[in-house]
Amino acid sequence: MQPNQLTYLMNRLNSNILSVVITTLLVIVVVVSSLVTSHIVEQFEQEEQKKIELWAEATRQFILAGENENIDLLLQVMEGNTTIPVYMVDTNYNLLLSRNVPEPKRNIEQFYAKKINELRATQEPIEVRISNNVMQYIYYEQSSTLQWLSFFPYIQLIVMLALAGLAAIALLMVQRSEKNSLWVGLSKETAHQLGTPISSLNAWNELLKSTYPDDPLLPQMDEDIRRLQMIAERFSKIGSQPTLEERELVPIIQSAMEYMRARTSNKIRYELQAEEAADAQAMLCAPLFEWVIENICKNAIDSMEGKGSITICVHNADNRLYIDITDTGKGIDRRKFKRIFQPGYTSKKRGWGLGLSLSKRIIENYHRGKLFVKQSQLGVGTTFRIVLYSVV
Repeated sequence: MQPNQLTYLMNRLNSNILSVVITTLLVIVVVVSSLVTSHIVEQFEQEEQKKIELWAEATRQFILAGENENIDLLLQVMEGNTTIPVYMVDTNYNLLLSRNVPEPKRNIEQFYAKKINELRATQEPIEVRISNNVMQYIYYEQSSTLQWLSFFPYIQLIVMLALAGLAAIALLMVQRSEKNSLWVGLSKETAHQLGTPISSLNAWNELLKSTYPDDPLLPQMDEDIRRLQMIAERFSKIGSQPTLEERELVPIIQSAMEYMRARTSNKIRYELQAEEAADAQAMLCAPLFEWVIENICKNAIDSMEGKGSITICVHNADNRLYIDITDTGKGIDRRKFKRIFQPGYTSKKRGWGLGLSLSKRIIENYHRGKLFVKQSQLGVGTTFRIVLYSVV
């Protein structure tokens, strides 16, 4: 395993460990909170049951009280219940008395009949024996406070999930910021390091021109130095917002293809199909976009092991430009369609695994487009798709 792949795996492992820690803490908090809330709800239920039993006894004594008996304490107990909905019914379950029950404006009898039937199905009534022959029953519902407490664990779970989501977003933003800083630093340093040797090459090239003006290799050396300067310029643009200009797309693709054709085996065939979008234009940074085409073509050449064909098809639809780059290489496992764009991932013995990641960054961050694997079949080949907005 290469060092860059090992670094990538370690970073993924650290992220996974952090995610597991956050998830575990979230589960612990929710479980503990639910247990505490359940205990509080249970205590409230017991207290309310005691209050209703006391209220039932006070009601019974109030009904049986004689004319000369002091009922002030009984009235105080009965009127003290201001939160718990109570229903008193006879043996035929006809309503005799209700308290703390918000009544509807219509169909009051049907409302109470439905309520009493629902309570009969869910709880045992409190019996109030008035005499040997007279029995009444009391049903009650939870107070609004207890109902809110019952829902509290679910509300807390939603809040905790929201906080966990915000924490995950913040973590991703921090990781992305760190990754961006690494990209920018690496790119700027590369551009700086390339500057001095390119200047030296220019000086030596001028000396060769004056000494051997008719040498047929000089134009090719000029082109290679120009390409090196372009590469340094590309690296210098990473990290800063490049200037996008309205450019014709096909000539830029042709330039990249011709550059690759001149530097690869004649066993690699190149084909450009762009009749439907010959004059198509888009907002581009030409050096960076050309770099993307070269990167994808280089990956295709590696996949084909020096023999095969690369076809670039360009078409225009719905104000979008679609650039499909198809090779006849080994293909990509569907499970790796997204992973190949991650920094550090490579299937080659040599390489940093940055080409496709950088290409995706250039297309999606700078050109506001899309770069993805459209389709791939092992042993047959792969098609990468670039989507850009066309200039109407």
